[in-house]
Amino acid sequence: MKSKFYFGLLIITFIFQASFFPVEAKQIDYKSVEFKAVATQFNCTCGCGQDHYECDPNTCSLTKTFKQDLVSMMNKGWDKDKIRDYYVNIYGEEILTAPEKSGFSLTAWILPFVVLGLAAASLFFVIRKWVKKKELDETSMDNEISKDAVESEILSSMIDEERKKYL
Repeated sequence: MKSKFYFGLLIITFIFQASFFPVEAKQIDYKSVEFKAVATQFNCTCGCGQDHYECDPNTCSLTKTFKQDLVSMMNKGWDKDKIRDYYVNIYGEEILTAPEKSGFSLTAWILPFVVLGLAAASLFFVIRKWVKKKELDETSMDNEISKDAVESEILSSMIDEERKKYL
């Protein structure tokens, strides 16, 4: 019975505390960690090649308005993924600093490395085959040279014997 009373009293204090001392939402600014996490995922469209967090707002009017929009969205309570989806729907995947990890984007980023790896492996096997073929050719030539040497030695010894008979 006492525990129910204390539990009810605890709930009432939380309700009154929230009404007398309202908790303000955290205001996001340009230097906050949350803002950096959101702004670094978008490329600046001015052509500088930097993300919106690194792009200088003094020289780029595009990043100034983009940063203001990001801050206002974050202060409204939008999360990182919702903001990302919003800008991808407007600008397409070109605005992202890193590609999506699904669909054609993943294939387009991984496929060149796979092709490069397959080309390197096939080149390795072709060169290995050439080297083995060259070694086999050299050994067969050595065998032929040694056979020719033996045959010529036998022939020269036969000629010498015949010469001795007649001379």
